[in-house]
Amino acid sequence: MPLASATLDHLLTGLAQPFTRPGSRSAIDKHPQAGTRQVTLLGIEGDEQGDLRVHGGIDKAIHHYPREHYQAWAEELGEHPLLGKPGAFGENISSVGWREQDICLGDRIRVGTALLEVSQGRMPCWKLNDRFGVAQMALRVQQSGRTGWYYRVVEEGRAQAGDTLQLVERQHPAWSVARLSAVLFDKRLELELLRECLALPLVPSWRKTLERRLEQRQVEDWSGRLQGQQAD
Repeated sequence: MPLASATLDHLLTGLAQPFTRPGSRSAIDKHPQAGTRQVTLLGIEGDEQGDLRVHGGIDKAIHHYPREHYQAWAEELGEHPLLGKPGAFGENISSVGWREQDICLGDRIRVGTALLEVSQGRMPCWKLNDRFGVAQMALRVQQSGRTGWYYRVVEEGRAQAGDTLQLVERQHPAWSVARLSAVLFDKRLELELLRECLALPLVPSWRKTLERRLEQRQVEDWSGRLQGQQAD
């Protein structure tokens, strides 16, 4: 079935500022913006990232998080002040109707006059734990599959809340964000599945991770990313 269009309900940006742990910075606190914004190769006009080693850049220019996930989180966490409005997960795009199961690696999406391409799912880190005040929040996001996904910008342009999100090209229909992320987050090693993934146009960090698993026949330690025990 063709993917129905969705509406960009909120376009959000945030500024990098000191975060919870000594020396850390983050722009995860994002807020809806009115009016049109320039969409550049590095993301939305006025948006920043706190640690460019692991956030932002060409392949993670824009983060999209489904608004309907908020209800699922409210059911799990109870009332939480962050869940009352979009931006809780540091997303740039909030919409209803598209989830990780609906969107595939390499999908090209027209929004406003910009053209975006799905580059990867999100690998949640310890900053979600601190933001929510929930010790295992990053792990819970990972295990739930409710991670959202990233876009690279193929054609720069302008976009605003209320614009239509329209799928214009699908290159890898068998590889939804949900399926690909499930491989990344699986502690079991399925060598043939890893080889199949490596035939895809993965971002360099994901390719390196899967190649290392094939070579070493083990899954890497996630504690640094999920708990902040080492540089993420």
